[in-house]
Amino acid sequence: MAFPSRYPPDLVDAVVQRVADARIVKAYGAVTTVARQLDLDPRIVQKWVTKATAPQAQQADRGADGTGPGHDYLVPGLLRCKFCHQAVALAETAAAAPAYLCGNDCWPRPLDAVVIADHVGRAILRHAPRIVPFPAGTPARPHLAAMHAHRILTCVTVGASAHDMTLTWRAVPVASPDRWETERAKRVAAARDLAARDPLRARQLLHRSLTGIDPATAAPHAMHAEAGTLLAALHLRLGELDAAIRWAGYAHHSANHLYGPTHRRSLHALHLFAAAHRSAGHHQRAYHLYRQLGEHFASSDGPRGDRTLSVHATTALVLHDLGHCQAAQDLLADTIATQRRERPGNPTTARMTRHLARIRQDCATKSHHHEDGER
Repeated sequence: MAFPSRYPPDLVDAVVQRVADARIVKAYGAVTTVARQLDLDPRIVQKWVTKATAPQAQQADRGADGTGPGHDYLVPGLLRCKFCHQAVALAETAAAAPAYLCGNDCWPRPLDAVVIADHVGRAILRHAPRIVPFPAGTPARPHLAAMHAHRILTCVTVGASAHDMTLTWRAVPVASPDRWETERAKRVAAARDLAARDPLRARQLLHRSLTGIDPATAAPHAMHAEAGTLLAALHLRLGELDAAIRWAGYAHHSANHLYGPTHRRSLHALHLFAAAHRSAGHHQRAYHLYRQLGEHFASSDGPRGDRTLSVHATTALVLHDLGHCQAAQDLLADTIATQRRERPGNPTTARMTRHLARIRQDCATKSHHHEDGER
């Protein structure tokens, strides 16, 4: 059969969409069926479909979908090898198209990522099309559906070929974040990048991302906790201590609930919370928070760990602020001795020694008399 050298783009798009629709109902033979119905050569229909599902086309789809460019058709970690059960990732191959490769060499050759995504996407469109947020008038493309696979699938296992695939479905789909939450996340990410060089702009972005969130009453939320931690650090840096205390308190409470008290995010928020109270002159509250932080570090790093000793030194300074001069001197002297023994030459030792000399000089200036006779 002879066919024209050029077909109208509208006709090509219509044929590709018709093949996609046919594949939702019938997994195989869709190209031949559509070509026969429209009196077209199956070879050219296959060429159009292949071009429409090529990696470059998928990148354009991703840009239109608001997810950005890239080749990760499935969320990393979702695809696993059927034989070793390990997660597989995209591999660098000589082929033009991206491919998956088992790290344990269970497969004789890489598997085309476009084909994998196509199989997964068609299964989603067949069994759970409502989870895919297609804008009105947008064709239901399998590769766009595959980008939402993690919301409806817990795992995709594949053998030596793309046809040897098993999908494990979730009992309840994971909700897709709404547009407002997506905008919040973007602002938090931008503020994180700006915090060092433009703190005022970063603070503005974080305030916008936390619009409507009251730190005194808000429920624990991962993204809000991260934003609150960043905002507390910026407020502390800018000397806005009341706001720093509010947001550090929320971030600490939220991180404790979400991750547990010993998680790094919880400990970072606790440190901010203690520092904000100390800067505001709330020395009693700061003392208890630093004691709590020191106990966590002693449990995780050991009593002579670097972070443990650093917090002990700060706790000694807070004790001095509270007027407990002898207790402050004893704790700081013990901390310095341990630091010298465990980490000779550590530059923080000199700073601790200067603080100890200042505390002793303050006691002498104020003519303090301690029980052991030291001044």
